[in-house]
Amino acid sequence: MTLDLADADVGIAAMREALATEGRVAALVVADTQGELLVLCRLDGTPASSLTIARNKAWTAATQGKPSREIGARLRNADEAFDVAYYGDVRACGWAGGLPVRDAAGVVVGSVAVSGLPELEDERIAGIGVAAIAQSLE
Repeated sequence: MTLDLADADVGIAAMREALATEGRVAALVVADTQGELLVLCRLDGTPASSLTIARNKAWTAATQGKPSREIGARLRNADEAFDVAYYGDVRACGWAGGLPVRDAAGVVVGSVAVSGLPELEDERIAGIGVAAIAQSLE
């Protein structure tokens, strides 16, 4: 199974509502199991650079099955000396804000990502999208 457009719309709507309530803007992405875009939403006023970053966070979270922040933590761990080139794809991203979406069995079915806010805020908003999608999958 993978997320589809209807699932993506649910996640995007939830994130847009949260951002509107807070008076903030960002780039929002929902991707399928391969990390490929289903929906990309750039709210008015969001820097163009946030689009690429959000796409990359989504790709990383979907293909690695973990939050993009965890990849970044490994990259910054001096004991591990981990190189992002290991992934062999320029889309690998270690900034917070990309989260995998799992089905009821725990299988990754896609990802949600946000860019344009401070990293932990990106991740919090992405979590709202993940929760909305997870609820709709039940």
